[in-house]
Amino acid sequence: MSLPSLQTVLNTQIPVVVCARPWARELLAGYDLSGFVEMKGRWREDRAAVHAYRKKTQHVHARGLLLPDSLSSAMVFKFAGLPSAGHRDDGRSLLLRWPISKPAISLHTVQSWHRLTSQALKRWNLPVEPSHPPAQLGLPLVSKQWFRGRQTLQAAGLAPGQFILIAPTATGLHHGKAKVWPHFEALTQALQNKGYTVAMCPPSAEADAARRNAPSALCLPALDLAAFATLAQLASLVICNDSGVSHLAAAANARQLTLFGVTDSVRTGPWSRNAICLGSSQQWPTLDEVQNQTFTLLHAEPGA
Repeated sequence: MSLPSLQTVLNTQIPVVVCARPWARELLAGYDLSGFVEMKGRWREDRAAVHAYRKKTQHVHARGLLLPDSLSSAMVFKFAGLPSAGHRDDGRSLLLRWPISKPAISLHTVQSWHRLTSQALKRWNLPVEPSHPPAQLGLPLVSKQWFRGRQTLQAAGLAPGQFILIAPTATGLHHGKAKVWPHFEALTQALQNKGYTVAMCPPSAEADAARRNAPSALCLPALDLAAFATLAQLASLVICNDSGVSHLAAAANARQLTLFGVTDSVRTGPWSRNAICLGSSQQWPTLDEVQNQTFTLLHAEPGA
């Protein structure tokens, strides 16, 4: 969901260094970045990594833009000597050179982060282009990522557009509630009975949970996130929970059906014109509702 913000900063033509978890390096390979600093999630180690990178590159007038609202992210940049802009929050204002108030109304995360980015760029007297986030995330995929996705399909005997990709897992809890729709196996069997091939490609850490939730689905070997995004783009439909898979599918502009039961689609739903959301923060959609919507999407023309 940060891709529109990243592209807006890149459009200024100033060097951009991304500080993020290691998995983001391959995912962002299609962007013209000046550097990448791996974050481990431990603020002292992350501060040291940012400080060492700054010392090595010696960028003039380096500034930081913090999309996370966490106190630790602000501490990393502050104690690495990097003046930063970010959302004003409890305890963060003293750590930010340019604290920016959150919007008065609730926005989708894509909109909120782009608003933060725009205000930071204006304070730095830099151009803001585009002024609003585009309708699609627009993740650029490079040829080697396409190759890995197609190679995985070929090894499994699948053809582009001839399989449904499900993601029957979601990590963590939301206010103590599981974020996984409970009927993935029943849906898989219903689709198989209609002649559809159903596949899944969970990360290694979630493979056992995925097999428990949809044991009838074809389980593909784990891929890095960029190759998985190509897999989503090659599927006839992606069916998933409100999770990272939903945002990866949106980034790749894949046709998707995202299921909600405990989270709010208005704030965290897929940022894509190619996505349909079912359910709400109070109630999961029924099996019949998901089946009916799935068959409607499968019978519709691509892009409809």
